[in-house]
Amino acid sequence: MKNLISNLRKELKSKSDSKVAEITQRFFKHKVKYYGIKARDLDVISKRYYQQIKNLDKDSVFSLCEELFKSGFGEEAMIAARWSYKQNKLFEKKDIKIFEKWIENYINDWAKCDAFCNHTVGESVLKYPDQINVLKRWARSKNMWLRRASVVSLIVPARKGLFLEESFELSDVLMNDEEDLVQKGYGWLLKVLSETHTKEVFNFVIKNKNKMTRTALRYAIEKMPQDMRQKAMS
Repeated sequence: MKNLISNLRKELKSKSDSKVAEITQRFFKHKVKYYGIKARDLDVISKRYYQQIKNLDKDSVFSLCEELFKSGFGEEAMIAARWSYKQNKLFEKKDIKIFEKWIENYINDWAKCDAFCNHTVGESVLKYPDQINVLKRWARSKNMWLRRASVVSLIVPARKGLFLEESFELSDVLMNDEEDLVQKGYGWLLKVLSETHTKEVFNFVIKNKNKMTRTALRYAIEKMPQDMRQKAMS
């Protein structure tokens, strides 16, 4: 499988575009490592190489994912996120420890965090709901990406209206987080929940609007009716 990773990286380099990389950098406040590959091209490459490993056992696929995460390149992390998610039917409860290690050691920008956590970690929590306790622990971590992961991992479940009270609890913990990207993370979660639990999220926002940062508040109320938005901002 080393040849597969080597061949994948050669193709990624061959498809790299400095202009795309420059545009990508604009979405981040700090320096990031991206080849500069268009999303549609990355999707095609990811799917084609996955065909070569789809019959491997889960642990072998996870090993390949970790190798990709280690590179530091955003596109390789995106592929790792996709490949790990494709193992979701085989997820075991213990896998959350692997996911935590990857976030702690290899995730260093919001795009990697969201690509991996929205689906892979989110699916794991859906399959094993008591893993919400792991997310609660992450919310108190010194690692900002684990803190963001604690809430963005619930984005997909939130679209189904799930984990409302737990989301409020996590938001309480992260209410005044020093990192803007963590504030945006819980604000995003509240925004998604507001589509199925408008009244509950509105009440939470009104209760905490003097404690919430303006960033998180604006995210949380974005999908609410205008009168609610105006009241929340007043």
